[in-house]
Amino acid sequence: MQTTITDMTTRIAGISSMATRQVLADLADAYLQRSGIEVDFESVGGVDAARRVQAGEAFDVVVLAADAIDRLVASGHVVADSRSDLVRSGVAVAVREGCARPDIGSEGALRSAVLSARTLGHSTGPSGTELMRLFARWGIADSVRDRLVQASPGVPVGKLVADGQVELGFQQASEMMNVPGIAVLGPMPPGCEIVTTFSAGLCATSAQPQAVRALLDFLLSPAAADIKRRHGMEPA
Repeated sequence: MQTTITDMTTRIAGISSMATRQVLADLADAYLQRSGIEVDFESVGGVDAARRVQAGEAFDVVVLAADAIDRLVASGHVVADSRSDLVRSGVAVAVREGCARPDIGSEGALRSAVLSARTLGHSTGPSGTELMRLFARWGIADSVRDRLVQASPGVPVGKLVADGQVELGFQQASEMMNVPGIAVLGPMPPGCEIVTTFSAGLCATSAQPQAVRALLDFLLSPAAADIKRRHGMEPA
């Protein structure tokens, strides 16, 4: 009798950064209904997720920013031909609910809003790195340095905004859209957009590579596209 993937596999273990936590949960539910296979993603800070994969923890699949996946491929912890670009996620800007909403409709307006803000929140992930590069390009890195507040790994920037710890917060729209107590002003304006591609890869430690590749095929399929868009992301 022929053995199927479902016969061999009942659970796929994954790890991801927090940026894709919600969308992966919905994609996992859809895959369970489609295949009968449970996909359990643990979502943590991206740096921590990469470290744990490098340490050889028993994960089947990892989802991180594309450059982080590339580093895991280079170190032999992710199978090279398995890299799959899943979504593009743009950074949004938020303030605390009920507070004044500065104009961020143009690059110049956003720069002025940044210079006027008492505190600025950003993440430990790739969006935070790109934001620092933007401030450097604007020539304001030194003037805003003392006002920067970096969220702890796994803590949404939106929570810092809602709690009043930062006045202006920057993080992927997908992480901002479900945080209570904040008002999302919109995406970064033209000319200074920050967009991160998140990719998946088959972990070298996986004992069920065939099942993981079938999952990756689903995550890249048209059937997954609507779920990605509902979470403020675009299929990559």
